[in-house]
Amino acid sequence: MSMNVIEVATQAYQDQKPGTSGLRKRVAVFQQPNYVENFVQALLEATSKPKFLVVGGDGRFYSEEAIKKIVNVCAANGTERLVIAKDGILSTPAASALIRCMKADGGIVLTASHNLGGKDGDFGIKYNTNNGGPAPEVVTEKIYERSKSITSYKSLLKRSQVDLSKVNSFMVANLTVDVVDPIEEYLNLVRKVFDFNQIKRLFSRQAEGKSPFKMLADSMNGVTGPYTRRILVEELGAPLSSIVNFQPMPDFGGKHPDPNLTYASDLVDTLKSDHSIDFGVAFDGDGDRNMILGKDAFFVTPGDSLAVIGAQIKHIKYFADNGFQGFARSFPTAPAIDRVAQHHGVKCYETPTGWKYFGNLMDSGSISLCGEESFGTGSNHIREKDGIWACLAWLSIMAGTEKTVRELVEDHWKQFGRDYFCRYDFEECDAVKCQAMINELELLLGGKSLIGRSFGSKSQYVVKETGNFEYVDPIDKSISSKQGLFVKFTNGARIVIRLSGTGSSGATVRLYVSDYSKDSIREDSQVYLKELLEIAYSISKLPEYTGRDRPTVIT
Repeated sequence: MSMNVIEVATQAYQDQKPGTSGLRKRVAVFQQPNYVENFVQALLEATSKPKFLVVGGDGRFYSEEAIKKIVNVCAANGTERLVIAKDGILSTPAASALIRCMKADGGIVLTASHNLGGKDGDFGIKYNTNNGGPAPEVVTEKIYERSKSITSYKSLLKRSQVDLSKVNSFMVANLTVDVVDPIEEYLNLVRKVFDFNQIKRLFSRQAEGKSPFKMLADSMNGVTGPYTRRILVEELGAPLSSIVNFQPMPDFGGKHPDPNLTYASDLVDTLKSDHSIDFGVAFDGDGDRNMILGKDAFFVTPGDSLAVIGAQIKHIKYFADNGFQGFARSFPTAPAIDRVAQHHGVKCYETPTGWKYFGNLMDSGSISLCGEESFGTGSNHIREKDGIWACLAWLSIMAGTEKTVRELVEDHWKQFGRDYFCRYDFEECDAVKCQAMINELELLLGGKSLIGRSFGSKSQYVVKETGNFEYVDPIDKSISSKQGLFVKFTNGARIVIRLSGTGSSGATVRLYVSDYSKDSIREDSQVYLKELLEIAYSISKLPEYTGRDRPTVIT
C-alpha cells in the first residue's frame, strides 16, 4: 500500500440498503462518523473498483462535504479519473448524459430527488452504471451486503483541497479530477433530439402578428435553474420572466421540490390568476421529474402526458428522423399509453416503479419512450427520466400542431378515451402498522376470495383479478416480486397500493386508482373516482392502519 494511503478502522452500519433510487436518509444520518465513507467504500468494492466516475448532484445541503469525502475514498482506492460538475451541481439527466458521452464506468449522484432539503432534510447517494442508468437491484444488493460487513475504508493520509468553484483540472494523489460545466454537454444532446428552430417560433410568433406565447417554468430552487436559463432563455429565446426559482439552493429556499399540485401550488396559483400564460412546467430537486400545466392551470396527469407525447411523437425531431420502437410504463401508471402503442403498432411494456427497470429495454432497442406515475417521463436519449426533455417535448408538439395543452389533451381523449387517475400519498406513516396492512392485503389479494365480487352503488365494479405485481425482465429474465398490490375490475378500473422506496423516514403509502371511459371524458377526476376510492379504502383498511382520514398529497 502507498505511504499516502491508510486503512481507517470503521464499524459497519446495517441500514445502508438503497431503495428505488439510491440510499436516502436524513442529513443527520449521513453526518454520522464514517457513514459516507463506509457506503462509498462498499460501493467501489461491490462494483469492482471502477476507474472513471462522474460525480455531482442536486446541490442540496451536505453535498460539498460529501463530494470531498468521495474524492478522498476514490483516490485512496485507485480510481483514475473523476469528472465532477462545477459547484457539484449536476442534474440527474445530465449525469446520465455525461456518463454516456464520456464513456465513464459509472457515476455517483448525490440526490434525494423530490425530498425536502436543508440541514434537517434529506440527503442521498445513488450509483449509476456505465449505461447512464440507475444501478439494477443485483448491483445495489451487492453494495448493501458489503456495507453490512465492512470493517475499514481506504483514505488518503493527507486530504487535498477540492475546489469546485471553477472549471479546472487537478490531481489528488494519482487521481485526475476534472471540474466541468455539464450544461453545455446536455445542451448539445437535446439539440440533436429537438428542432430548436421549431420551438423558437413559439416565442417569436408575436413578430408574425400572432398572440404572444407565454410560459412559466418553476425550478423550485433545484438543479434545473441554470439549465432552464441556458436552454429556454438564452438558446430558445424565451423572456427571462419565463423562469422562476432558478437559483439552486441547499435547502431549496424552504420549498418542497416535488412538482405536484400540492407542493408546486405557487405555479398553479399563478397560472390560475394570470390568464395570459399558455404553458406551465415545474421540475423537482434533481431535474428528473416534471409537472405539465396548460392555460388556467389545466393539469395534465403523468399518464396523459406520456400518452400525448407518444401519440404526437412525430413532432419530436429525433423520432421523426429515426423512427421509434416500443413504449413502456410503470405498473401503477394509468394505461393510456397502452392504447397509443396499439395505435402505432408497437409493443408497450409494463414494469415495476423505478427507472432502472427501463434500462434493459432501452439498451436492447425495445423501447424509445417511457414514463411512470410519479411525474417521470423520458426517452432513450439517456437512461434517466428527464424533466427538461419533457418540457421540450411539449413545446415541440405545441409548435408542430399549433394547439394548446388543453386542446392536445382533450383531442387525445376524444380519440383514445380518458383514463381518470389519481395518486394519494400518505407520507411518514407508522412503518410497523403500514407493513401489517401490506401483510394482510397480501393474504387477501393473493387468494381468490374477492374474484367475482361486485362493488359500487350500481355493482358496476366487478373484481376480475387480484394479486401482487411480479415482473420478469424480458431481456435478462430477472424476477422482481411484490411490486404493487392490485385489484383489477372487469370494466377496466384498477386499484394499486404499494409502499414507496423513496422516503427517508417512516413509511410512505401510495394508493393509485384509475378508471377508463370512452365517452364521459370531461368529468372532474375527484368526483369521477370518488366511489372507486371508497372501495379502495374499504378493501385496504388504509385509514384504519395509517390513522389518516386524508392523504398528504393528492395528484
